[in-house]
Amino acid sequence: MRKCFRLIVDGVVHLPMRFSTPIGNLSQVLAADPSAPSSAERLDRDITVGASLSETFAFFADAANLQRITPPWLHFSILTPLPVQMRVDLEIAYRIRLYGFPLPWRSRIDVWQPGRCFVDRQIVGPYRWWRHEHRFEAVPGGTRVIDQVDYAARVGWLSGAAVRHNLGRIFDYRHEALQRIFTEERRDR
Repeated sequence: MRKCFRLIVDGVVHLPMRFSTPIGNLSQVLAADPSAPSSAERLDRDITVGASLSETFAFFADAANLQRITPPWLHFSILTPLPVQMRVDLEIAYRIRLYGFPLPWRSRIDVWQPGRCFVDRQIVGPYRWWRHEHRFEAVPGGTRVIDQVDYAARVGWLSGAAVRHNLGRIFDYRHEALQRIFTEERRDR
């Protein structure tokens, strides 16, 4: 039985020798859909951190902090030179490693309302569709951080359950990291 395989070199996907032409740049292959497909799912999470609204939003406004709240098993790195001034239409490039394979991820800030919310949308990456709305509300004792992620897995019929499971793990880690970071910062004052 003959196995089909692909080789990725410098972001270009190559098929076996009988297909002598590369099928395209990996970023083109991983381009997101222009709008949410009907199969999109939603992940809703929220956490209250013991910091003021302004401190909490400032933490999220610094793109470098995304690395601090992303699980180490994703081998996340920011490729865009930092610091960046967050604003509508800003694009930020990242790289993750998923199941050992390096994948580009580029997102665009579609909404930026300091102190209230922002929305990032994947334009290239591992998901067929990804739109992440971050909302912030002042509450007694701190700030409520609300995440609403609309996403669609690539080949969802095959990968949907694994993607749901992994997103749960990623956001569990994110919330643990936020609690740890804001607890340490409060203790260090």
